[in-house]
Amino acid sequence: MSRPPAVAVRAAQEAYTAWDDAALVQALHHGDALAFAEIYERHWWPLLQLASRKLGSREAAEELVQDLFTALWHKRAEHRIQHLQPYLHAAVRHRVIDGLKARPPRAAYVAYHATRLTQPDYCTEEEVAADDLAGALQASLTQLPDHTREVFRLSRFEYQSVPEIAGRLNLSRKTVEYHLTRALKQLRVSLKDFLVLVAVLLQATG
Repeated sequence: MSRPPAVAVRAAQEAYTAWDDAALVQALHHGDALAFAEIYERHWWPLLQLASRKLGSREAAEELVQDLFTALWHKRAEHRIQHLQPYLHAAVRHRVIDGLKARPPRAAYVAYHATRLTQPDYCTEEEVAADDLAGALQASLTQLPDHTREVFRLSRFEYQSVPEIAGRLNLSRKTVEYHLTRALKQLRVSLKDFLVLVAVLLQATG
């Protein structure tokens, strides 16, 4: 008598626990879903802890790790992975840095401080860098046109939505989106060096 499908699948999955990472990667390359499931079970928790330390947010870390594994599966035929664990850890670090660069400066600044608050020791150089970043952010904001600065302030400091800002300032939604895009573009340029510094400091904490 054949075993029920669920039992058979569970037994098959258990067999993968004896495989090393290299064998799992090879099977993944050929579309083996059970090999992918074992890779996930084996590595998701350390990756989540790593991402949480760097982002200072469990929710953001969970999303990052989920996206990483989704990409790993969808691009399984393209990957040329020699050593799985270092590959996954490097992928997390790169995604943290890329995500940080893509955020508006305020979010990067907040993320940096959230990460630093979880650390027991503070480096004088890092404190100076954080102070410099805060000062540079304020200086950059003063260089924005009045309407652009106000739209940015309402969006990023008071967390209002585009429709709310449009109603409050009597502007169209497209105009609000234009000002937000303009502000973010200018701030990313003026704070580029500081955002790279924050990314490096976050990477060093891990």
